[in-house]
Parts: sequence; structure tokens; C-alpha cells
Amino acid sequence: MNNIVNNFVLELHVPNFATSKEFYAIFGFSELHYDPTSGGGSDLGYLVIKREDTIGRTLINFYGDDERVCEHSFFKDFPTNTRRGYEVEITIPVSDVDGLWDSIKDKMRPDQIAQPLKMKRWNKKDFRVVDPFGFYVRFTELVDWGQ
Repeated sequence: MNNIVNNFVLELHVPNFATSKEFYAIFGFSELHYDPTSGGGSDLGYLVIKREDTIGRTLINFYGDDERVCEHSFFKDFPTNTRRGYEVEITIPVSDVDGLWDSIKDKMRPDQIAQPLKMKRWNKKDFRVVDPFGFYVRFTELVDWGQ
């Protein structure tokens, strides 16, 4: 039997993996896997990055690494300048949101910080950033969503 520890896969379609890797490395992500042929036969790549934390491992998958990612059968119907991640919030729980904020806040441009670290009305701290391709990402204290 396969020992699956996560049954959700987040895949972001982006035209440049290097830009994504550099940005997410600030938050402790590193490359887990890279396949230049997306499993064979494709001329677009596939990248998986990971972040290890005492509360678990976070994986983010990326597809593309080339402007032709905009020609995907679904996404080609949208203008190429459409902001990625519109109306989507990627939430990443971390064990030490204060420490992570302290380590990244001076490395971010002001336009990349959507909201600095603050206590929220549900009594948990978080901060929000915008990645280089427009994805809205929240780093938060662990919230009990019933998992």
C-alpha cells in the first residue's frame, strides 16, 4: 500500500521557474523535483518545491517554465496579462509565523507585501504576500479547520 501523506496538489502555471524558486526560497522552500518534460514528451517543464516545518511539509507544484504555458487548453481563453491567482488565496500554515515574518520582511519589496504580520479577528497571526506572478499567499499560524 502506498503511504500517501497528502491528497491535495496545488499546481501553479508560470512562465519562469527560476523566478518562482528565488521568491519561495525566501520562505524556506527548496527544489524537490524538476522534470523538463513534465513526465515525458512535453516541451514544458514541471517543478515541485517543498518547505519542511515541524507541523508538516508543504509542496507547491509548477507547470510551464516558458511563455507557452499561456497556450494551455484552458488558460489560452484569457488574455496573457490576466493576473494569476485572481480571487484565490494560497494558505500555508507554519509553526513560527513571527520568526518567518522577521526573516523575510526586509527581503520583500513593498509591492510584494499585501499585509504585514498582524493578529486576525479569529485570534491567529498571519501575513500575506504576492508572488512574482500575482499569486496571493498567506502564511499563518496553524488554524484548526477540522482536519
